[in-house]
Amino acid sequence: MSKRIVVALGGNAIQTGNGATADEQQQACIRTARELVKLIKDGHKLIITHGNGPQVGNLLLQQKAAESETTPALPLDTCGAMSEGMIGYWLQNAMDKALLENGIEKDVVTVVTRTLVEENDPAFVQPTKPIGPFYTEEEAKRLEKEQGFVFKEDAGRGWRRVVPSPKPTAVLEYRIINQLVDDGDIVIAGGGGGIPVIKGTDGIEGVEAVIDKDFASQKLAELVDADILLILTAVPNVAINFNQPNQQFFNEVTVEELKKHIADGQFAPGSMLPKVEAAIEFAKSRCGRKTIITSLTQAYGAITNGAGTHIIAKEELVMH
Repeated sequence: MSKRIVVALGGNAIQTGNGATADEQQQACIRTARELVKLIKDGHKLIITHGNGPQVGNLLLQQKAAESETTPALPLDTCGAMSEGMIGYWLQNAMDKALLENGIEKDVVTVVTRTLVEENDPAFVQPTKPIGPFYTEEEAKRLEKEQGFVFKEDAGRGWRRVVPSPKPTAVLEYRIINQLVDDGDIVIAGGGGGIPVIKGTDGIEGVEAVIDKDFASQKLAELVDADILLILTAVPNVAINFNQPNQQFFNEVTVEELKKHIADGQFAPGSMLPKVEAAIEFAKSRCGRKTIITSLTQAYGAITNGAGTHIIAKEELVMH
C-alpha cells in the first residue's frame, strides 16, 4: 500500500568522509537516489529533506576568507538558503538520473523552504548546533580568537563551530509541498532544516541560526500528514551503550522506552539524540504514525521487511 514518507537524509548521504568537492558530493547524491528510487518503484510518495551542516559551514568559511569592504560576508540565513538550493539541485539531478534508469517518469522539484522559529527561543543565547568541518582542539581555539566563533567538541569526533539552533514551530511552504506530492511529484524540501525566519514587524525576517534537520523534518512530516518519518543516518539501528561491550540494538521500541534511555543519557546530543527526540514527537503525534531510524542502505528494507529501528507509540505495539 502506498505511503506518504518524509525521508530525512543524514550528512553521509551527501558528503562521505573528506569528499567535499562538488563532484564527490554529487556522486554521493547519485548513490542516495538509487536507494530511494526503490521506494518510488513501489508506489510510495516521497518528500526528501536533508542536512547541510558541512556545506553551510564551508560556505561561511569561504565568505569570511573573501570578505572585504566591497564584498561583505553574507549572513548565516542567506548561506543556509544557498546550500539549500545547491544540494536541492544536486539531488534533483541525481533523482532524475535514477528515475530514468528505472523507466519512471516523474517530476522532481526543490522547494526553498522557510522554517518559522520564536524570536525569544533560548537557543539564541546558547549555541549548540555543530556546522562546518572538524578541527583539533588547538585549531578550534585559534579560530575562536581570530574569528570570534564558538567551538565545541562534537561527540568524540573533533571540534566544530556551533551556532544557535532554535526549535521549529512551523514550515511556511507546507501547503505547496502537500499539493506537489498530491500531484505525484517528488519533492525536496526543508534542506538544512529550512531557512530560519521569524515574524517581524514588517513581515518575515531571516535570523542567524541553523535549524536541526531532524526536528524540521518531524514538523514537516506532521504538517503534510505523512505516514512514516524515515530518518537515515550512519548506523542501521539505534543502540544503547553504543560501542560498548554491552551494546544493545533496537528493532522495535516504544516512545516510553526511548524516553527512559534519554533520561539515562544514552544518546549523544550532537548526533543520535535529536534523531530520537524527533522520532518520538512524530510517532506520538497521531495514531498509526511511526518513525524509522536506519542507514541509507537499509532504507528499502526498513519499509518492506522491518529493517532498522521502528519507533511507535505503546498502544500501537499492543495492537500490532
